[in-house]
Amino acid sequence: METTGTRRSLAWLVGVWVLTRTALLLFVFKVYVFPGPDVTSDVSVIYHDWYEVLRTGTFPLDDVTWQYPPAAALAVLAPALVFWLDYTSAFFVLAFCADLVVLLLLLYAGLRPGRLVRGAWVWVAGVPLLGPTVYARYDVMVTAVAVAALLAGARRPALMGALTAFGAMLKVWPVLLLVAARRRGAWLWAALTAGALAAAFAVAMPGAFAFLTFQRDRGTEVESLGGLVLHVARQNGWDGQVLLNYGSVEFLGPYVDAVSTAALALSALAFGWLLLWRLRARRFAPHTLADAAFVAVLMFTTTSRVISPQYLVWLVGLAAVCLCFRGSPMRLPVALVLAACLATVLEFPLWFAHVVASDALGVTLLFVRNGLLVAATVLAARALWRSTTGRPAPLPVPRRTERARETSLPS
Repeated sequence: METTGTRRSLAWLVGVWVLTRTALLLFVFKVYVFPGPDVTSDVSVIYHDWYEVLRTGTFPLDDVTWQYPPAAALAVLAPALVFWLDYTSAFFVLAFCADLVVLLLLLYAGLRPGRLVRGAWVWVAGVPLLGPTVYARYDVMVTAVAVAALLAGARRPALMGALTAFGAMLKVWPVLLLVAARRRGAWLWAALTAGALAAAFAVAMPGAFAFLTFQRDRGTEVESLGGLVLHVARQNGWDGQVLLNYGSVEFLGPYVDAVSTAALALSALAFGWLLLWRLRARRFAPHTLADAAFVAVLMFTTTSRVISPQYLVWLVGLAAVCLCFRGSPMRLPVALVLAACLATVLEFPLWFAHVVASDALGVTLLFVRNGLLVAATVLAARALWRSTTGRPAPLPVPRRTERARETSLPS
């Protein structure tokens, strides 16, 4: 009976994945047009322009929108492998393949003894909630590497370290996967892999680390937590502007620097909390590695100066890994993240014009989305702290009558 139920559940899961991913492909290939701004232009214009520069053997040194670590060049160049398709179509196919890889990894993990398939359900449900943006950014590829690293962490720390370093060289944030890693092999292989990749790119291609300057100069993006303050100020007479700047739609004007500095201060506080947690943590269960990574990425996403829609893909992937484990206390935070995904597709791309205009609808959507992320962050951090710090619960003490009965028994 249990086997029959499992097969039926898997059939439903695969069926939902096929239907939702077919819909995403139809949207990015423009068989059907998704409402709002064209989310595919990043691939057809920006990524393609980077591709033309990268294939000459150098990074796009004069383009401030290039704000990624050097291994991101591999993701941008990867469509060349699908040589029978044009660049944009090939990119969408590779994003679809990365999505499939994540599903297979989660199924492999979820079907092992003591694990759950509900993690795969989180991925199947969460990705389509974000709309076609998922297939029009390379973040789904980075997430696939991060999921593989986390799932390898318990048994193969060396593989986890190498994959984590590779992910960090793709888009920095996967370095947070190591926050709960206790085995030296993970840290050693992460350092060796990162060093080797950095050296290889620095020697092979000029400008491998120019992205650090471009990233430093970014301001407060309209969808961020700090952006909410400026949206409200704009409704009350603040004379700042909303313009395309450094590759995203940002606020420009008085006090923007102060808001950006406050966001950096919040990120610093998040780092301090994680450090304190790591020093106080005493109990490490099989799910703690994934739980801690989920909390860390939640913290730095929520406090960032930029909360782009594709950032939610990272959270969905890590949330899915958490719920592969029976004992993970992250169920409520994961549900809040999935709700934030739905709010995200409403604010971008569906009603992004309202967000840019700072009108009532746009600001309400941002309050809901960012509020859900803040709530998920606080609850996830609380759950992680409670499940890992302090002493283990004491064993139950036998009642007096039970002790008397035990002592009266013949030896």
